[in-house]
Amino acid sequence: MTFRNVIVCSMVPGSEQTVADVFGYYDRTTRPQDLGVVGRTLLSFHGLYIHLIERDADPRVTGQTRGLPAFQQIAEQIAPYVTPYPRDWQNPSDSVAKEFYSWAPAEPPADAGEPSRTVIVARIKPGAEPTVAQIFAESDAGPLPAMMGVTGRWLYSIDDVYLHVLERVGESFDGAVEQRHDQPVFAKIMDDLSPYISPFDPDTWGSPLDAVATEFYRWRAQD
Repeated sequence: MTFRNVIVCSMVPGSEQTVADVFGYYDRTTRPQDLGVVGRTLLSFHGLYIHLIERDADPRVTGQTRGLPAFQQIAEQIAPYVTPYPRDWQNPSDSVAKEFYSWAPAEPPADAGEPSRTVIVARIKPGAEPTVAQIFAESDAGPLPAMMGVTGRWLYSIDDVYLHVLERVGESFDGAVEQRHDQPVFAKIMDDLSPYISPFDPDTWGSPLDAVATEFYRWRAQD
């Protein structure tokens, strides 16, 4: 079983490669897996920095809450580019988004290959997490996940930011949305969510595809 944490900060636009190089160096020269970290993905979206950390054990049990032995050095090197997002930030743990829903099919597709991952970013109405979770629970009990090739879904929030981590098999996410956006079950969940979830940047939003974060770094442990 994989345990995920999602860190959300503000990031200077255009600094993705610099931040990626810092993590690339320490992921090569230290052993994050010795602290239970088996993978990380860095993404950006409209001035947000999104850091998805995967662990092989629950950090609340192991106490291994740092992603690299050189945590302090990394923090110092990315400090000019990555800054706290939450308004009430006091320490690094305040940048960790709260998971409020997760789902996986009872029987994953057989021989479906390695799933792809998409991170969708939007804004969430304060306090709407239980309602949004219920909307997805009802939808995930129906045909939409299989229709979209979904093999896992995790929802997070931090302040007004909503993060939807989606794992899928089959065609690209863009293709799946374009092919099925007019299906009644897809339209229903979009309508049900509309009072609670809104575009992160309304001026640039035209379709669900405009809510997808851009991945700029990925690492996975080899042993």
